[in-house]
Amino acid sequence: MLRLAMMMCVMGLLTACGGAKDLNEKPVPLGNFNLLHNVVVAPKAQKGPLSRDATEEQLTTAVQKAIAQRFDRYEGDSNYHFGVSVEGYVLAAPGVPLVLSPKSILIINLTVWDDAAGKKLTDKPHTITVLETFGTGTVVGSGYTLSAEEQLEQLSANVAKAIERYLVKQMKEEGWFVTTGSGRPGAAGADAPVATPATVVAAE
Repeated sequence: MLRLAMMMCVMGLLTACGGAKDLNEKPVPLGNFNLLHNVVVAPKAQKGPLSRDATEEQLTTAVQKAIAQRFDRYEGDSNYHFGVSVEGYVLAAPGVPLVLSPKSILIINLTVWDDAAGKKLTDKPHTITVLETFGTGTVVGSGYTLSAEEQLEQLSANVAKAIERYLVKQMKEEGWFVTTGSGRPGAAGADAPVATPATVVAAE
């Protein structure tokens, strides 16, 4: 997976998101969405080639923080949960030949739970791959201008933004987060099981 992402990066098939640049702006509409549980795990995260090291705790903390910063702004009347698994990363290191121009990459799998229905909205985890944000000083790779912590923070912000874009797409195409007269699509009765952090982690 990481090798494929690296190849796509070189071929220009992946793009960088705007990260946290729009956090001070009004959130894009997401219907009745409210994030209740934000669960991030990284037990099997793979480090890609030419990468600095990152611990499991660093990975999960950075991604969880970025997701909270973006989605805690939503105050809809229905609860949803995220189960996120960090699958792999590249934190570009300095000192490699400039011709390689290494770029930082983060790969996650996302599962979205509907609390009232007690079930997943995603039939299978949705994979998201993001690159570092290109800008001043990153033409030859952020390994020359940013610390590993700064790279991971930037990538995590890009992941959160990519998740938001995915949810907006699903809302428009699949009717997620849209309240109707009879409740949300797929909503269950009062006796439906409720997803908890433990069940979200188990699903991952």
